[in-house]
Amino acid sequence: MSVPQPPEPIPGARLLFSLDPAVSHLNHGSFGAVPVGVQRAQQRLRDEMEANPLRFFTQGLVDRITHTRRHLATALGADPDGTALVANATTGVAVVLQSLGLRPDDEVLTTDHGYGAVDLSIRRECHRTGAVTRTVRVPLAATDEELVEVIRAALRPGRTRLLVVDQLTSATARLFPVAAIVGVAREHGVPVLVDAAHAPGMLPTPVDSIGADFWVGNLHKWGYAPRGTAVLVVAPWWRERIEPLVVSWEQDTGFPQRVEWQATQDYTAWLAAPAGLFTLRSLGVDRVRAHNAALVAYGQRVLGDALGVAPADLPDPGGPGIAMRIVPLPPGLATTIDAARALRARIAERLATEVAIMAWDGRGWLRLCGQVYNSADEYERLSVRLPPLLALR
Repeated sequence: MSVPQPPEPIPGARLLFSLDPAVSHLNHGSFGAVPVGVQRAQQRLRDEMEANPLRFFTQGLVDRITHTRRHLATALGADPDGTALVANATTGVAVVLQSLGLRPDDEVLTTDHGYGAVDLSIRRECHRTGAVTRTVRVPLAATDEELVEVIRAALRPGRTRLLVVDQLTSATARLFPVAAIVGVAREHGVPVLVDAAHAPGMLPTPVDSIGADFWVGNLHKWGYAPRGTAVLVVAPWWRERIEPLVVSWEQDTGFPQRVEWQATQDYTAWLAAPAGLFTLRSLGVDRVRAHNAALVAYGQRVLGDALGVAPADLPDPGGPGIAMRIVPLPPGLATTIDAARALRARIAERLATEVAIMAWDGRGWLRLCGQVYNSADEYERLSVRLPPLLALR
């Protein structure tokens, strides 16, 4: 198996960010990084808001939010009239769950690759309504065809009220064939919610081509938007049933305004979000995707070599342009959430490196990301310094 080569750096890209140069930031997928130009765009909006709050909130703000939503939805290949801006993907999931009208003995089906906070939200809604949640195990090495068949076999028409699947999983950096999954679920009359937290800015798939009943994605990760910017996309046959988590003055306007308007929250992140997409387009979307995917593939390989993992045992995300990869940690290490958090904090403190540590399927995993501000030597330094740290546990 040939050794992947790191890509050439994108000139000037590192200077677009205000990240601490003394730290290696190899975990873009958790909270993203906002380019300086986007920070300044948001600050100008904050200055406008603070100069005259009454005017900012009462004269044209709803129209400005609508204009921003249309811009972002179009960029994602989604219907602007079926898209609502929300704070993050988990907020969008919560909106969908509480709008379903779950009843006792209804079922919400998930996979064991799902995001922890989403699982907690599902459990809470099921507890509140008397519904149940069921998790189907999907082997990490399953092919797309095998994955679809596992989900097909788990569906219970008439009882499964919602299937929740990730487009790109957080814990395992695995790309799911969501369009095929939606097709199978529709054959059985089961609505699908796609958790696409990592899709905007990383994946090229237009939302409407997936055909999901619900799709949620963050723009503050790979779309360079300010944090607190995400979208909830809803199919036409569900829109009248969607209710916000908090009722405010746009309630009678209907979806999406009733979901977007949340009283006096700070809307400047949403209004500045197009500046993030402008930055991405200025760098070149395809160029950024290719750079990030090649860089993290190199990082996964050098970390795998350092930890004694054979190249064949390094999980492949299963698609081009994926800027996240995982490396298995030695057996017995970081096998619980608490242990994973402790190891992540120790790596940050002692190695000045930010990574994600995941506990999944009884094993610890190190998740790496690639971004335009990263360089090959950051992964190489970690590969030298991490094994001694792990030996000290």
